Amino acid sequence: MATLQTELSPSSSSSSLSLSNRKLILAGQIAFLPTGTLTTLLGPMLPILIARWAMNDTQAGSLFLVQFLASLAGVQLSGILLARWGFRPAFLSGLLLMASGVATLYMGSLWLGLASVAVYGLGLGLIIPTDNLLIAEIASGSGASSDVGSRASAVSLLNFFWGVGAVACSLIVAWTAAHKLLPFFFGAVAMFLIMLALVVRNLPFPAAAKFSQSSVALSWRELAKSPALWLFAAVFFLYPGAETAVGGWIGPYASRLGPRGAAMASMMPAFFWSALTVGRALGTAFLRHFSERRILRAGFAAGAAGIALMLWTPALAGVIAGALITGLSFATLYPITVARFSERFGVAARSIGTVMFSLASFGPAVIPWMVGVISHSTGSLRAGLLLPLAATVVLLLIHLFEW
Repeated sequence: MATLQTELSPSSSSSSLSLSNRKLILAGQIAFLPTGTLTTLLGPMLPILIARWAMNDTQAGSLFLVQFLASLAGVQLSGILLARWGFRPAFLSGLLLMASGVATLYMGSLWLGLASVAVYGLGLGLIIPTDNLLIAEIASGSGASSDVGSRASAVSLLNFFWGVGAVACSLIVAWTAAHKLLPFFFGAVAMFLIMLALVVRNLPFPAAAKFSQSSVALSWRELAKSPALWLFAAVFFLYPGAETAVGGWIGPYASRLGPRGAAMASMMPAFFWSALTVGRALGTAFLRHFSERRILRAGFAAGAAGIALMLWTPALAGVIAGALITGLSFATLYPITVARFSERFGVAARSIGTVMFSLASFGPAVIPWMVGVISHSTGSLRAGLLLPLAATVVLLLIHLFEW
């Protein structure tokens, strides 16, 4: 592994360090509320935007492609910022870019909408890896146990706040759309993000952890020989892609089941994200009683069963049941993966994480877009949604092995 020259701010006492960490954790949790809202915004908005801009499924799928390719660029930028200047610039820039993008989303044509999605997607790419790695580091460095379980609990709680934002997004979009208040909702989210950036700008974020170029090159050559690196890469690509595809396309899928489904379309993502959020709230308790490997295997197996139920049943109630099962099953899988990754690579995860979180943006760009392409070419959205089902099955097979 690379030799680190870590530049950390001194503290006067362990109690002040603990207080600083608590403030950072709270800031990270609050930031993940609007992060969850914007990450999942296209799900409840998709039926509305399809009608507003007269899009076909391929064009609708391109919105996911734009958001997550921009997020991919943000992840790359976050890696540079974390290595050179620490967490603060990436955190604040992410908040401000998210505010700029959401403020302009509903102002004009499809092209302006695509630009707005790209801007807030860039912000998401900055904030998501930065916040996850920040909390994982604090959980292991502030007196807590440094094992995977404690990291996973901290990251799971962080992503619980993400889930609250995702659930609130579906509910608020449905209500504001019905009352023609969507522009006010987007403006309120933008103002919240700007105010949050102003409040947290002076918090004591951990400083940069610098690597020498030669040691980084040596580490990558060593790591590339490890099967675990490639398995982590597969998980970071497939899981976020499957999760985004299910949450993003469930609304349009329900809308094609008949009048009741069309009436419930904007609300449908809320079932999936609510179950996922509840599961993350319970995640700490599960992690105390079951090993991470058992939870991963059971979660991917049940998730595949939930997606299969959604696609097999022709009734709206069955689709809702499948969404709830899938959301509960998926709840702790990503937090555990991030925690295992942080535990395996330590502070070096800041650098290596650029690749992994890039894949976590590339998967949600490609897989939901491919769902739209397959749906448009076959005339069946059910056929398109076989793709996240297949990805979940592959993830289950990966976790049957010890690595």
